[in-house]
Amino acid sequence: MRNSTRSEVDPFIVMDVMEAARRAEEAGRHVIHMEVGQPSTGAPLGALKALASSLEDNALGYTVALGLPGLRKRIAQMYGEWYNVDLNPERVIVTPGSSGAFLLSFTALFDSGDRVGIGAPGYPSYRQILKALGLTPVDIQTAPENRLQPVAADLQGLDLAGLMVASPANPTGTMLDQAAMGALIDAARGEGASFISDEIYHGLEYEAKAVTALELTDECYVINSFSKYFSMTGWRVGWMVVPEDHVRVVERIAQNMFICAPHASQVAALAAMDCEEELRGNLAVYAKNRQLMLDGLPKAGFSRIAPPDGAFYVYADVSDLTNDSRSFAAEILEKAGVAVTPGLDFDPVRGATTLRFSYARSTADIEEGLARLARFMAERG
Repeated sequence: MRNSTRSEVDPFIVMDVMEAARRAEEAGRHVIHMEVGQPSTGAPLGALKALASSLEDNALGYTVALGLPGLRKRIAQMYGEWYNVDLNPERVIVTPGSSGAFLLSFTALFDSGDRVGIGAPGYPSYRQILKALGLTPVDIQTAPENRLQPVAADLQGLDLAGLMVASPANPTGTMLDQAAMGALIDAARGEGASFISDEIYHGLEYEAKAVTALELTDECYVINSFSKYFSMTGWRVGWMVVPEDHVRVVERIAQNMFICAPHASQVAALAAMDCEEELRGNLAVYAKNRQLMLDGLPKAGFSRIAPPDGAFYVYADVSDLTNDSRSFAAEILEKAGVAVTPGLDFDPVRGATTLRFSYARSTADIEEGLARLARFMAERG
């Protein structure tokens, strides 16, 4: 049986790293996980209690495609609390994770063959989802002097139908300030390109608050998720904010693609939004881990790192150590028992000389992982 050309997407290499780490653990090894981009904590306790209560008297059937009205209203309220943005809840669409929001956004905004700009390094699934939808991902090679974020001048001559940005970004953790975000919005508008802002790491910031595109324009798509700040990766629930005249367009697509986001996850997500003390406690752990990484990685020999303003990653240039990051990551796993992600996932051009380190695990794990990396690098010479 034949396969479509659209199905010829690349593997998600970090998942292969996770599988190699799992096999090592199955063989009896203790592995420190610095590869995985998910919190080590589970959903907030209040979310679990709310769902348990709901299960007693609710069949949890389909919701409407746009999501539970109470959850949409609470998400809109959050934009007022976090950013002083007055957001109409009708513009909020609850999705099956941010991945569902990417599918809905790309389908609603672009036609087959359209060119969509994405920063490199960047989240690899942008590229693969675009390809699977018959769209053309255009990697924008970002510069260290621009904090590995795209800038307005990068858009010239690319003939883009859309631009996707992420702040805080995966894998770098770098952020766009208001001026940088505004310049990109203006440049995209000047090119006639739709603007999409991936904000799933909002809430995970350490020195300055992340800027939402909604502070600057209503003519954009904003995507977020309960996976990262709210520690609900496996629950598969996220949201998107779209212009008012796009709501019905996205709703029709969502009705047919997904029917709705998981009802149980929506119930839990609504309660999670009020678990502020627990969420702030998680953030304090990440902040401590981040400082450990900023101190420990250079001491171990990984000194060329992007400035991680947010999220829970450190992205390192290891061109002085290897030109094959995949083999290097495999060597680190084998000899040090630390799982890290090769940069090929994030940047097909320069990723052979970069690694991503995640600090989303417990502080004890981060301390042990850094000690192992230091010993490995010392023995490697």
